[in-house]
Amino acid sequence: MPVVRVHESYHRAPKGLTATDEDRLAIAAVARLRAEGYHVSCDADFDTDDRPASYLPSSSSVAYLASRVRQATTTDETAAALTELTAPHDGVLSAIEEVLTATADFYDGLGQPSDPHIARRLRYLTDEVLRTIRTDLSDTRDQLADRHAPHPGRNICEQKVPANERERSAVCACPQPPRTLPAPPPPVAVGLRR
Repeated sequence: MPVVRVHESYHRAPKGLTATDEDRLAIAAVARLRAEGYHVSCDADFDTDDRPASYLPSSSSVAYLASRVRQATTTDETAAALTELTAPHDGVLSAIEEVLTATADFYDGLGQPSDPHIARRLRYLTDEVLRTIRTDLSDTRDQLADRHAPHPGRNICEQKVPANERERSAVCACPQPPRTLPAPPPPVAVGLRR
């Protein structure tokens, strides 16, 4: 369980674990940290040579979509990235809907007085909020896909290296896109104070 405080953050074991479960959790934590390359000093009881396989979290694939949109130079490229979010059967939003629905179903059977309220709230998020997000993003995706236009402020990088540079990553030869100033905020309505 993550614990975040003003001057420190750390993880602790969940409450109610047996001593055996706590030990098993500590050994697994040492193994995972070492598998990720961290140096871990611990008591001999928790030392292990295990190195579990490391997988990227699901959020990294969604973050990759954001980087694709940031690098997109055409409306088609951005529409393709948004398609992965909004696809009706295997899109990211469909997966989120499944998680919310499964969690609501789980809460239905827990038996505490607040559980039905939490289940209804999760279903509301699924049926109303997530549906609105999906609809708006789908409409945005469709509008971008219909444009078939380059972005006026983004250039396609040809990754050519200037003659005075040895590596492509050092300096890109592409001209910088023009900077656009943010739109000013709307004027504040001035009225009489009471």
